[in-house]
Amino acid sequence: MDMGIAGRTALVCGASAGLGYACAEALVREGVHVTIVARTEGPLQEAAARLAALGAGRVEWVAADVTTSEGRERIFATPRAFDILVTNAGGPPPGDFRQWNEDDWQKALRGNMLTPIELIRRTVDGMMERGFGRIVNITSSAVKAPVDGLGLSNGARAGLTGFVAGLARSTVARGVTINNLLPGTFDTARLAGNFAAAAQREGKTPEEVRSSRVARHPAKRLGDPAELGAACVFLCSRHAGYINGQNLLLDGGSFPGVL
Repeated sequence: MDMGIAGRTALVCGASAGLGYACAEALVREGVHVTIVARTEGPLQEAAARLAALGAGRVEWVAADVTTSEGRERIFATPRAFDILVTNAGGPPPGDFRQWNEDDWQKALRGNMLTPIELIRRTVDGMMERGFGRIVNITSSAVKAPVDGLGLSNGARAGLTGFVAGLARSTVARGVTINNLLPGTFDTARLAGNFAAAAQREGKTPEEVRSSRVARHPAKRLGDPAELGAACVFLCSRHAGYINGQNLLLDGGSFPGVL
């Protein structure tokens, strides 16, 4: 299927690896000109080289921390008319809410709620003026089924979800859709790190923790990041103009509900 977005421009955050990279790769394969952003320059340059080698869309990179105003200014220092925005940031650490102070909450809100909103603010009006825009926020399956111990993430991402639900209704008539992808357990370096941390706490090996998690999963496997990338590129396509304000759960059936 031709996604109808060749020649469009996209900004993809957290794109040096994992789910952000998978989205950038899927967009580049469709001929989209992509600017990828991450904090660490070395891995980001390597990611950009791999994407450029696909020989489809043009690839640029900006090393910046999108959770800071300085980082966002670096991204937008060169005027770019982005047609597609994919927001993505790692979640805050787990813990007991009794141990969190106001600074912990502010950091979580800044990373997983306020930063995506600020990026939307910087891009959405131009999209509406041009009559086409696709905004996709990579959040978490915890928005659908909050995870005990992940209160910082649960709270911040739920706030973003509520904001998007309202804003999306005011942009779609001018060709701009805003949707959220809610990933469950995907096979990424971040998840491997979580398994390693759990293994240390539980006195097990990371392989044992991983095997136990997979055994409990309805699909009996972890998600492939390319699967999320494919979902992202469809939401960004010309075919998805009537999908708006939605939360697409990609968890292999882990959520035990019907809605």
